[in-house]
Amino acid sequence: MRVVLEGFHAVKHALRFGAVVGRLVVVDLEGALGLARSHAPDLVDLFEARAEVVGAAGFVEVVGRSHPTGVGGLAERPAAVFGGRTAPLVLLDNPRNLGNFGAVIRVAAGLGAGGVVSLGDVDPWHPNVLRGSAGLHFALPVGRLGGLGEVEETVIAFDAGGRELRDVRIPDDAVLAFGSERHGLSDAVRERADLVVSLPMRPKVSSYNLTTSVAMGLYHWELFRRAS
Repeated sequence: MRVVLEGFHAVKHALRFGAVVGRLVVVDLEGALGLARSHAPDLVDLFEARAEVVGAAGFVEVVGRSHPTGVGGLAERPAAVFGGRTAPLVLLDNPRNLGNFGAVIRVAAGLGAGGVVSLGDVDPWHPNVLRGSAGLHFALPVGRLGGLGEVEETVIAFDAGGRELRDVRIPDDAVLAFGSERHGLSDAVRERADLVVSLPMRPKVSSYNLTTSVAMGLYHWELFRRAS
């Protein structure tokens, strides 16, 4: 299945992390090469060799919309393989905001998570999710679970009523579960959790953004993993 890469940064990340990019289209070759020289010098030669110059209408025909960078592409959606992990897997419990979903994938890629999976009906590879991740879907496995029965590892769920995260060490093979911003964790995920933890938060602050919560959880894991 092919997915659309919208913009220079989505294409850049897809190429860097081994995506099979079938078409790489640009409206202005010199402009695209300038972006590559300033933001991804490792990819300049590839852009010179692969970029296909198209008009504005041709760009929209391939990508589906215009983009300020005038860069886009089509890539093969890779199979998600989660075996042999050495870093936590992020589990999103019925996420609803597609932009936030993509931002979670972006921060998970940056902090070296073992992958991102979701429960619910949202396709993790929806174009709006891919847009939010800036193409970093290709940096780690991303997929959707059929149900909690597919989760065998230790599940650490994040909820305001849980044990303080400061007192917890997160195992490398743990599954970190986060609820949706509006509804929080489902009863099913809460019951499946081996441990429920809470993020530090000053009084009168109601909640964190989902992406912020995931970043704090993964940073806690990374910080204490390095300290051990």
